[in-house]
Amino acid sequence: MVLDDSTRLLHNPPMPTLLSRKDFLLLAATLAAIPRQILADDGIPTMLDHILLGVKDLDEGISFVEKKSGVRAIAGGSHPGAGTRNALISLGSERYLEIIAPDPQQGPAPNALHTGLAELRAPKLIGWAIHTHDIAGVAASMRKAAIAFDGPLDGSRKRPDGLLLEWKTLRLKDDRGGSLPFFIEWGKTTTHPSVDAPGGCRLASFSVVSPNPAELRQLFHQVEVSVTVDSGEAPKLNARFEGLRGAFEFAS
Repeated sequence: MVLDDSTRLLHNPPMPTLLSRKDFLLLAATLAAIPRQILADDGIPTMLDHILLGVKDLDEGISFVEKKSGVRAIAGGSHPGAGTRNALISLGSERYLEIIAPDPQQGPAPNALHTGLAELRAPKLIGWAIHTHDIAGVAASMRKAAIAFDGPLDGSRKRPDGLLLEWKTLRLKDDRGGSLPFFIEWGKTTTHPSVDAPGGCRLASFSVVSPNPAELRQLFHQVEVSVTVDSGEAPKLNARFEGLRGAFEFAS
């Protein structure tokens, strides 16, 4: 019987190609040579909305960030009843850096969320937010996981040009000092702040440091947020940026 090519392949399939030890070591060395920042990009939550940089004075904070980044933040407006005001820099699509400081035009704030800003010795990261298009669904997931939270709460601010921004937020009662994020859903008619804030910067890496990383990773799993968690002596947020003047970092 004469066998055609397909029959020969069926009866005598080709052996799989195996990497030699030399080729394997070459491949391993190539992977090891990939820049760390490229691998670290996977640690940035895809739904990260904004990172908060706390400062004691907004004008000084804007100048501080401009010296680091080469980009001058635009004034965002005041948070009524919260005692704060902010300035913003876009970090790309639906992502931005918020410089937040006490608002000298407001008196004692009954709904203050960020206390101690006036006592800061230097700018530092004080929190971060995850955006969602279904904050009611987030609340339902938290209840199911027996995680205590506040909200969803309505929020708003007017920009210096009079444009009103509206949102809803959900905050964990125990956010581990800012290590865990809060959640934000922007209003249907609100333009996301990243759209018209000054550009020129991007977030290169973001991570959370904890003395007990395994426990914190479990908490992130419960709130359905994926982020890089590193081991360290004290809780901390780390963010590295690429700006017009090169790389720079902020931490908590």
